[in-house]
Amino acid sequence: MSVKIVTDSTSDISPEVAHALDITIVPAYVQFDDEVYRDGIDISKDRFYQKLVDSFVPPTTSPPTPQDFANVYLDCSKEAEGILSIHISAKISDTYHSALQGKKVAKGKCQIEAVDSRFTSIGLALVVMAAARLAKAGENLQSILEETQEAISQVHMLWIFDTMKYLVWGGRATKSVTEMADIRQIKPLLTFKDGEIIQAGLVRTYSTGVDRLYEFVKDRLNIQDLAIAYSTVPEQASQMKERLSSLFPEDKIYIAQLGIALGVHSGPGALVLALRQGE
Repeated sequence: MSVKIVTDSTSDISPEVAHALDITIVPAYVQFDDEVYRDGIDISKDRFYQKLVDSFVPPTTSPPTPQDFANVYLDCSKEAEGILSIHISAKISDTYHSALQGKKVAKGKCQIEAVDSRFTSIGLALVVMAAARLAKAGENLQSILEETQEAISQVHMLWIFDTMKYLVWGGRATKSVTEMADIRQIKPLLTFKDGEIIQAGLVRTYSTGVDRLYEFVKDRLNIQDLAIAYSTVPEQASQMKERLSSLFPEDKIYIAQLGIALGVHSGPGALVLALRQGE
């Protein structure tokens, strides 16, 4: 039974990896004033960050529509007997619910299972890529679904933001908290818990935050997969990859640039780590 893996663009999976693992990516949308772009199609990540910095009004994001998902499912069903659609946490986006509605529209063409990953960005990517490898190995839909749920329980994420400005824009922090953080030069550390983004700590310098990211990996055992994502700091991501090579094979560390989903909230200077632990 051939299985197709579908995800949304908040996974920050590169076109090259998507092609290699046969992953179909459904784009989210970002709107600057009256201009609407499909993530990764109508606007590049570098262009997005430039517009983000230049904009005086916070952009908004929206998930793929149910029809977007239905179209993808119908197309995938031409070559597959089953589809596993894995998406950003339902607690921070309506994408998963949109996928469920799209599943109803495409009902009957083949078996479709939609999964709430409880993560986004490279945390979601690690889950999706693990599922895609199983699909390429010929596993059936039920087996991949079970392994995917297990992978979700094994993923951990931590990231540092250089500024809290964009957290305010996205409603993740109040202006008063941000102003106090700026005065004290405090950098926030965030993580996921049960699908929600929560504060994992505060550090006084960006370099201290980077050290915390390293320790976050160093303290984990039996790491199966490891990924790094950045918004506008590729040098720091490369340096982190080299530093982590003492803990995990460097050629197996995945690096991605944050897309619009977290980019709207993180702004420039964000650095993220995600890992998946085995038993």
